[in-house]
Amino acid sequence: MKLRGLLPEGQIVAGYIKGAEPKGFLLESGPAEEANVLNGGQLAAIVKKYNIDTIYNLAALLSAVAERKPLMAWDVQMNGLLNILEIAREQHVAVFTPSSIGSFGPETPHDGTPQDTIQRPRSMYGVTKVATELLSDYYFHKYGVDTRSVRFPGLISHVTLPGGGTTDYAVEIYYAAVKGEEFVCPIAAGTYMDMMYMPDALKAAVDIMQADPARLVHRNSFNIASMSFDPEIIYRKIQEHIPGFKMRYEVDPVRQAIADSWPNRMDDSCAREEWGWTPSYDLESMTVDMIEALRKKLAVK
Repeated sequence: MKLRGLLPEGQIVAGYIKGAEPKGFLLESGPAEEANVLNGGQLAAIVKKYNIDTIYNLAALLSAVAERKPLMAWDVQMNGLLNILEIAREQHVAVFTPSSIGSFGPETPHDGTPQDTIQRPRSMYGVTKVATELLSDYYFHKYGVDTRSVRFPGLISHVTLPGGGTTDYAVEIYYAAVKGEEFVCPIAAGTYMDMMYMPDALKAAVDIMQADPARLVHRNSFNIASMSFDPEIIYRKIQEHIPGFKMRYEVDPVRQAIADSWPNRMDDSCAREEWGWTPSYDLESMTVDMIEALRKKLAVK
């Protein structure tokens, strides 16, 4: 929908898989096609039919789900990407495939994580994200495919529910607060992770693809940062706006192990210098917007 708001009607094709067909305004606002990343022939036909010049490859299993289904995660993230890159090579298409803070590992510097540093993740999600970065760079250097990406932090949104990521608690906590429920936090106090509000994430995905390629020293993938907090900080911030809100901890060892291997805060100076990245939201402005939006969505006063 972000792209449809920026470009003329009919120019953005929404891809979906069976069982997740677009509905409502998403369906009514432009063309949509079944586009399974594991079906290269299907994707190639769509690119030809609509004369596609850019693919936003958002197909992935998120971190916690990928640990439960590692073979499926590899299939979707790697074989799906390979299908897309081959189509991009043959039909001269640009490709955006997001990476993640999950591409780092326990040996990575956790504070001020550099743009270029050791990446030895210990989750299947992280392994596929590192491989995604390398494969995308390979297609750029070998074949000249215009591949670009960013390492997304945890993304916070009131539009869609969480989908099995390690940072999902930072979305779920707002839902609990607005509903007047006690929140059971699966991540331990003191666990800092980079987070970002969805409007900034969408802005980054658009801006990097519109950036002057002559300025890009890096391509796959840029650190981008907005805010960093632990569960206690976001809890206290929400309490400023909903004073009666309560939280307790039941740490999920799988998610906690993943979170402990990720950065506390990334250094995003390369993105700022090479394509002008800058976020618009901090924790306070995001919290105000999330609470207001969820109160309307959930019909809570």
